[in-house]
Amino acid sequence: MAEKAKKTPKNTETSSFERLIEIGIALSAERDTNRLMETILLEAKSLSNADGGTLYLSDEGGNLKFEIMRTDSLKIAMGGTTGVEITFPPVRLRDPETGEENRANVASSTALTGKSINIPDAYTSQDYDFTGTKKFDEGTGYHSQSFLTVPMKNSQNEVIGVLQLLNAQDQDTGDVIPFGDDIQPLIEALASQAAVAMDNKQLLDAQKALLDSFIELIGSAIDSKSPYTGGHCQRVPELTKMLAEAACGETNGPFADFALTEDEWYELHIAAWLHDCGKVTTPEYVVDKATKLETIYDRIHEIRTRFEVVKREAEIEYLKAVIDGKEDADTLRANFDARIEQLDDDFAFIAESNIGGEFMAPERIERVKEIANITWTRTLDNRIGVAHEEKIRWDRTPAPDLPVEEKLLSDRDDHIFYREEGQVAAENDSYGFKLDVPELKFNLGEVYNLCIARGTLTAEERFKINDHIVQTIVMLEQLPFPEHLKRVPEYAGGHHEKMDGTGYPKKLNKDDMSVPAKIMAIADIFEALTAADRPYKLPKKLSDSVKIMSFMKKDAHIDADLFQLFLTSGVYKEYAEKFLRPEQLDDVDISQYLEAKD
Repeated sequence: MAEKAKKTPKNTETSSFERLIEIGIALSAERDTNRLMETILLEAKSLSNADGGTLYLSDEGGNLKFEIMRTDSLKIAMGGTTGVEITFPPVRLRDPETGEENRANVASSTALTGKSINIPDAYTSQDYDFTGTKKFDEGTGYHSQSFLTVPMKNSQNEVIGVLQLLNAQDQDTGDVIPFGDDIQPLIEALASQAAVAMDNKQLLDAQKALLDSFIELIGSAIDSKSPYTGGHCQRVPELTKMLAEAACGETNGPFADFALTEDEWYELHIAAWLHDCGKVTTPEYVVDKATKLETIYDRIHEIRTRFEVVKREAEIEYLKAVIDGKEDADTLRANFDARIEQLDDDFAFIAESNIGGEFMAPERIERVKEIANITWTRTLDNRIGVAHEEKIRWDRTPAPDLPVEEKLLSDRDDHIFYREEGQVAAENDSYGFKLDVPELKFNLGEVYNLCIARGTLTAEERFKINDHIVQTIVMLEQLPFPEHLKRVPEYAGGHHEKMDGTGYPKKLNKDDMSVPAKIMAIADIFEALTAADRPYKLPKKLSDSVKIMSFMKKDAHIDADLFQLFLTSGVYKEYAEKFLRPEQLDDVDISQYLEAKD
């Protein structure tokens, strides 16, 4: 007959329940999984005055995995925060071949039935197989006697683990005794609290993992959308982290008091990955606009065809003149050849202008406008077979009678895309945007685009590209971030601001910006300068990139203190060695860029 446990005095019962409440509060507050599991087992041992115990959790294979093991008298401490790995194989709940339930093992039986099992003496038990336990005892000189095995059920009444206690001890004598009937409900209550805490933690971890994966998926998708930004959204978080760690490590100077909590690190991580999420709204043909006339296709081909038509018309005119004998044939031929040569030269000039460059001189702009006045004859209706939206633009003006003489290059009304009411997020004062919004949404005029002074983008297209940061802020502000992530929009939306207040989109100055936002600004710029996967430019050498950033520091475009730290901490070099090509890694004399300290 099993030894009957002594009744616990009433005041002891009261203190046990109070302790149970305290444990429940502590479990709900614990955020580290290893410490949580360890607390569960240690508190269960303390409540029951057990010498040892094991905590199992259900794994993905449906078995019980050893997570924490403790036996005080043998000084065994494995799993959890100890760093000592438990090498025992998981306890199988079912035979892998037959599928038959494993009811011989007390832990697996508890998991299968969802019921507690209280065994006063393992050596006299006939219901379960304790062969392994006895073998362990033989090797260690230990005597495993009383067992209390309790299921850990979550709020859905599912068993997510098993709590097993070993060798309850008498409070006065220290002798091993059975787990009493008054102790078992306490341990079951603790196991229930523990299961809910574990389930909540696992749920939070799963949600966090899902959020992280989703955020990284968005960043990768934006990078994949255009070869011009490949890898940008993935590298900026890396550089942001490096520079933030350097700032946190400072013990003197402007960043001596700068530190980030675990939540703040995660906040910065999310902001870095989402800093360009607004680019999903930017049309690819704007981001990837490699020539002045390019939209979804390069319209230089259409203009080439018009030149071909003009040349054919010149040839027809020449041949008719020869047939009619209006002038000397040699004179007509010479005039025709000169005309064709001039048209070929004009097209070559237009083609060259289409490429874009550092500067379009005024005299070149005038020549574009002169060439535009060359005429050709259109005989076909250009308003049939077009998309509905394009037809609406054409119908703003009456259709001319055919045939019609048209200019070789033109800025037509159908080239204009007007802004629709409510399309400009920047006009919403609640976000604090301070932007100069172009009157038009897009202007595809051929002369207008070919006369772009620098590069290939019109003012409207530049605004659309810059609008990605506006959209980033708008998108992120609409998300219900919890309190510890409230600054994600601020961090993500500040990387185009400048220290002198001339940045984008809120014209913030140095004092308006947080350190993490300033860090992201430097990370965004340095990544863009050193990126080797931009098809529109050659990758810059490390020394050239640092030099350019030094000019940006002098112009108060980036934070001077952070730029100093960026160099002195070696972050610039660490990042370069990790992400730059070997041919970009040249020597940098940072001393010329450092400010002397008092």
